[in-house]
Amino acid sequence: MNANYEKQFGKNIREIRESKNMTQEQLAAKLQINGCDITRSAIAKIEVGQRHVYPDEIKLIKEVLDTTFNKMFYGT
Repeated sequence: MNANYEKQFGKNIREIRESKNMTQEQLAAKLQINGCDITRSAIAKIEVGQRHVYPDEIKLIKEVLDTTFNKMFYGT
């Protein structure tokens, strides 16, 4: 995956998360409750484009943040 694309994706996730007044810790906890083995540190790395995101994680992040794939990938 293109590094710039990953950084933009991460930035979009951070903006969506912050718009929901959710911390990285809260997002990680909600993902864990829903069966995703992810840490706050991993969320931080995703948000700065330093960690790849798996398809099942993308789907669950979308559900937990109650957003669309378009907003996740292309921003608002």
